Amino acid sequence: MKPCIGIPSGGDIILLKKTKSLCPVCKKVLDAEIIEKDGKVYISRTCPDHGYFSYLYWEDAEAWRRYEAFGVKGSGLDNPQVIKEESNCPFDCGICNYHKSTTLLANVDLTNRCNLNCSFCFANARACGYIYEPTFEQIKEMLILLRSEKPTPAPAVQFAGGEPTLRDDLFEIIRLAKSLGFVQVQLATNGIIIAQDPDYALRLKEAGLSTVYLHFDGISKETNFKLVHDLKAIENLKKAKQGIVLVPTIIKGENDHEIGDIIRFAAENIDIIRGVNFQPVSFTGAASLEDIERQRITIPELLDNIEEQTKGSVEKEDFYPVPCVVPISDFIEEYTGKPQLRFTAHQHCGAATYVFVKDKKIVPINRMIDVDGFFDSIEKLTTQLASSGPIHRKMAAISGIKDLYSSVKKNEEGGRELWTSLGRALITHNFDSLREFHWNALFIGMMHFMDNYNYDVERVCQCCIHYATPDGTLIPFCTYNSGPVFREQIWKKYSAPFE
Repeated sequence: MKPCIGIPSGGDIILLKKTKSLCPVCKKVLDAEIIEKDGKVYISRTCPDHGYFSYLYWEDAEAWRRYEAFGVKGSGLDNPQVIKEESNCPFDCGICNYHKSTTLLANVDLTNRCNLNCSFCFANARACGYIYEPTFEQIKEMLILLRSEKPTPAPAVQFAGGEPTLRDDLFEIIRLAKSLGFVQVQLATNGIIIAQDPDYALRLKEAGLSTVYLHFDGISKETNFKLVHDLKAIENLKKAKQGIVLVPTIIKGENDHEIGDIIRFAAENIDIIRGVNFQPVSFTGAASLEDIERQRITIPELLDNIEEQTKGSVEKEDFYPVPCVVPISDFIEEYTGKPQLRFTAHQHCGAATYVFVKDKKIVPINRMIDVDGFFDSIEKLTTQLASSGPIHRKMAAISGIKDLYSSVKKNEEGGRELWTSLGRALITHNFDSLREFHWNALFIGMMHFMDNYNYDVERVCQCCIHYATPDGTLIPFCTYNSGPVFREQIWKKYSAPFE
C-alpha cells in the first residue's frame, strides 16, 4: 500500500495527542495522530483502502502548545436534537448528545442564488444546477429552534448564502430574528447590492441588523476584483451608521502580503468598521496536493504575517484562542446564579484579540492590561465567590475586582480607563458600560475552518458555529461544508429546478 502523502523525511517525530480524522478519499473515520515534526504540527492517519495521509495542521508547534493549554470541554445542549448511544461523529448531526458546545453563532443559508459568478465558487445555483431557498416559515422555524436551546439560547445569527441580499423578504427576516431575541443579527454579503443602492444600507439598519460581514479579500484590484464595489458599499454603510466586519479569505501567495494593509484600512475607517475576521483558505472543493502545499496558510503563519506587516504594532502573542474567555463566563455565572454562554470552541479553531485605535495609533489590549494575569485572577475570584455565602457575594465580587485591578493594570495610556469600564461591566453584568471607553475598539480575529485534509473530529465535537436547516437539525460548520458535506444533502433535499 503506497502512502498518498507523508511528512518531510528525517528528524524526530513527537506524538502530541491522538484524535480521529477522515480519509480524504472515502471519508471513513480513522484513528489519527497529531504529531510534531521539524517544529511544525501535522495530522496523520492511515486508511486501509487508500493509504497513509499526513497534512499540515499548525505551522508552529510552540504556538500549538500555547493554545492547547486553553482547551476547555463544554457540556453541550441540555436538549440535543439527536440522541445516540454511541458517537459516530461527524455523521450523527445534529446536534447530538455527544456534542460539547452550545450554539454561539448560528448560520442560516437564505439562498444559493448569487449575483456574482466567481470561477472558484461551487456553492451557487449555477454550479449546483438547482435553487435552494427556504421559505419564510421554514426560516422562522429554524430561528425558533435556535432560541429554544438549553441551557442558553443561541445569541447570534448570521444570514448567508449564496447572496442573501437577493431575497426580497430579507428585511422581514431580520426583523423576525430581532423579535425572537437574537442579540446579534449579522449579514454575510458580497456587498454588490449595498453598493448599487444607497438606500439599502439604511433599510438594513432600520430593520435591526447588527453587523454586515463584508467579503473583502484585499485593498488592491489584484487581490480584490470587486474593490470598487466594496468601497462604495462601505461608503453607503457609513452613511447609514451600519457596523461592518471585513471578512478576507487568505490564500498563501495570492493575498497574504496584504494582511497588514487590510488591518490598517480597518483602523483608518474605525468609525464604521468594527473588526476584521480573517479566514485562512479551506480546501472544501477539489484540490490537488500541489494546491494544498502552495496555498495552505495556518493560524500561526497568519499571525506571523500580522506581526511582520504591522511592524510589531500587533504581535503574535497578543492573540488568544476562543476559549480563553471561559473564566469570564464562569465568574458571571457564579455571581448571578444564571447559566451563561460558554465559549468552549476548540482551542485550535481560531485566534483573536482587540486593539484600540486613537489618532491612527493601534494599541493591542495587552499593552493596557495584563491579559494573562486577568484570566488567572478572575479564575481565583470565581473560586472565592463559590465559597462565599449569598449575603457576602456582592461585597466579595467588588473587593475581588479591586484586587484584580491592582494586579493586572498597566501604565499604557488608556489602560486605567479601560480597566475601570471593564470592572464596572463585570460587577454589574452590563457590558454597555464598555461603550464609555472613548478609544475605538477593533476586533481582529481568524477562524480556520477545516477541510478533508486537516479534519480533526475533536474540533467538530466542540464546534460552536452551527447551521440551522429546514429539517430541524443543527449542524457544525465543518461537517456542513466539508467531511460529510451536509450542505449538499440539505440543499438537494429542499431544492427546486434552476431556470
